[in-house]
Amino acid sequence: MSTKRTIGQVVSVEELVIEHEDEERFEVVEDGPELRPSVEQTIQGKVDTNHPDGIGRGLTLAAEERLVAREQEIKRTRERYDRSQDSNREAQCRTAAERVSIKRRCDFQKRAAVVNPWCNPDRQDPREELSQEQLAAVNQQSMRLEEKLDGWSRAAISRRLAERVVDGTSLMGAVVGVYEELRTAPGQVIPIADVGEVVRQEVSIMGTITQLWQPSHHRISQVGLLEDETGRVKFTAWRKSGVPMVHEGETVEFRSVAKNWYNGRISVALTGWSTIHFPERGHWWE
Repeated sequence: MSTKRTIGQVVSVEELVIEHEDEERFEVVEDGPELRPSVEQTIQGKVDTNHPDGIGRGLTLAAEERLVAREQEIKRTRERYDRSQDSNREAQCRTAAERVSIKRRCDFQKRAAVVNPWCNPDRQDPREELSQEQLAAVNQQSMRLEEKLDGWSRAAISRRLAERVVDGTSLMGAVVGVYEELRTAPGQVIPIADVGEVVRQEVSIMGTITQLWQPSHHRISQVGLLEDETGRVKFTAWRKSGVPMVHEGETVEFRSVAKNWYNGRISVALTGWSTIHFPERGHWWE
């Protein structure tokens, strides 16, 4: 207990004794026993803190209200709006998505009909404009082309043939034109000899690795030649493409490879969009 005295102030002995007793009393109070919770209080505190109904204990009233409101918002967001057993919300979403997709496709086909009138969805099937003899000949030729063209149905081929026949092309000319069109269509594996003639930037080819040599740049993974019965082409696999390594003598299929021209020669490059398939490689359990 501190006192304030001015210089020269006279203090009696009794006052000094009383002041000394007050200081001892204060020190005794400070050195008293430390207050600790009992075992029951500690257990009850843990229960109140960890119990689900006790979340928010120890917070202010405003903070606890914000916490409860946030939990209710999360719960309401996760719940379905339509919780009935016979709910058809998913079916309605699929129907709406299909309706929008059909409308967009029809709008695109109507715009494309400016270039190709057969793209107009309102125009009837060209096979309905053929005579019975022409339709029989078209169906017969579509059966022959189906065996030569992978990935094309007989109905799609016959429709393409009928379009050309209705436009005035002879049947044999329509067969040759449709075959060349579908053989080099996007997504089809084309012969290596036709790589330079295709107008699009990416192609898919298949052949045998006949030669590999050391890359000239650290960013290139492999360089070699791919050959089939129609010709051969140089390929470059970039390291960032992440495609698997190939070996000489393997039959591989390059999907979505980019075309390049250098010194008048065509070549292909495997990029991040490219993939490699190995038709002759067996399964790992074989």
